[in-house]
Amino acid sequence: MSQAEERSRRELAHFLRSRRERVDPVDVGLPVGPRRRTLGLRREEVAVLAGLSPTWYTYLEQGRHIRPSPEVLDSLARVLRMTEDERRYMHLLAYGHVTPLEPSQLDEAGRAFVEQFVRTAGTGPHPLYALDYMGDLVAWNDSAAEWYTDWSTRSGLDRNIVWWIVTDPEARERVLDWEADARDIVFRLRALAARHHADQRLHEFIRRLRKASTDCDQWWSDHDVRGQRLRLRRLRHHSLGEQTFRLAVTHPEDYASVTIAFHLPA
Repeated sequence: MSQAEERSRRELAHFLRSRRERVDPVDVGLPVGPRRRTLGLRREEVAVLAGLSPTWYTYLEQGRHIRPSPEVLDSLARVLRMTEDERRYMHLLAYGHVTPLEPSQLDEAGRAFVEQFVRTAGTGPHPLYALDYMGDLVAWNDSAAEWYTDWSTRSGLDRNIVWWIVTDPEARERVLDWEADARDIVFRLRALAARHHADQRLHEFIRRLRKASTDCDQWWSDHDVRGQRLRLRRLRHHSLGEQTFRLAVTHPEDYASVTIAFHLPA
């Protein structure tokens, strides 16, 4: 068994346990006595509610080498009250067949295209930036440098939007709802890691991010996941004051691993 498969099986076990511990027995119709000390549901209760063998489910939650069917996963998603994002994440961990191709590094032609796109589309007063799949800044307009930070003076990890928002004190000043925004980024990063479970560069980045930020390490342990969607971001400018933007993202057809983020006034 490969290291990537072992990691996915272990992550699935941890994820199931974390979801089980969050379910209130009352919400699934179970009586709760005064002497109950178990956090959330017991393994046996999950198994019965999902129509599974308690021993089999215990093995699954222990990370043993068993392969649940898609129907079993959906039954567990129902019992454990998972969101759609969480259900999809669980399927990604259990099956690799929905995992897209591993993203490739942006070549010189791709970088030139993205930079030209941002120069052309980013002449307005609102921030616009382009990222690779891990959050490294590929291109940005002047407004993005004004509202976020001057990316031209940074390099390496310091020119990564995920790293900047989660670890840089400047981000806490610029991003008004910092904790909510940083959490959202970490939760989306977890979903990305499931899609690209064999990407060693990505997993090394996550390891360093968790080491650099105790907040990130705690949020990662929560096992929450979130997909990409329209969202709001409130920013503070040193002279223009506060502004709420709606982030709308697109992916160039020939460079699907690149995210271009438009900031629309909300």
